Amino acid sequence: MRNLVVGLLTLFYPLLVYVGLGRWEPRWLALLLAGVAIARAIATPDRMWRVAAAGALLLAAVSVWGNHALPLKLYPVLVSGVLLAVFGASLLHPPTVIERIARLREPKLNAAGVAYTRTVTQVWCGFFALNGAISMATAMWANESVWALYNGLIAYVLMGLLFAGEWLVRQRVKARHV
Repeated sequence: MRNLVVGLLTLFYPLLVYVGLGRWEPRWLALLLAGVAIARAIATPDRMWRVAAAGALLLAAVSVWGNHALPLKLYPVLVSGVLLAVFGASLLHPPTVIERIARLREPKLNAAGVAYTRTVTQVWCGFFALNGAISMATAMWANESVWALYNGLIAYVLMGLLFAGEWLVRQRVKARHV
């Protein structure tokens, strides 16, 4: 249940910030970010997510201290950066994240499957790098509406398209190796 709440808060974070910035000072919205960070630290024993939670707490503290919205808008950049680090680290220290997920359905993954999951992990690394860069650009130079539209909708649509595209490619790859 706790993971669901954290996931939903993370999912709707851009919308909550967008709506909140029209009503409250950034320092009060920083409490939302601090709450998400603390909930993530409690809900997730994984070290990388605790590092992300510490980063989010730092962004919240900077927002409270200076009463600025920018640190609040940098949270999606932080999430993309952590995901890039997790996926990238798994390339250096296999099995990759995607291979681990694939082995849940197919424990005896063959060499071609391992190679494929490595490539998919690289694609996701590229996505997280690009998404983080666009999130940074919208936080730095776009207005709140554009920031919320990209980080609260477009990024999720792009992620969904990547999932769907990878699924289609996977079906063709599997058909070739059967």
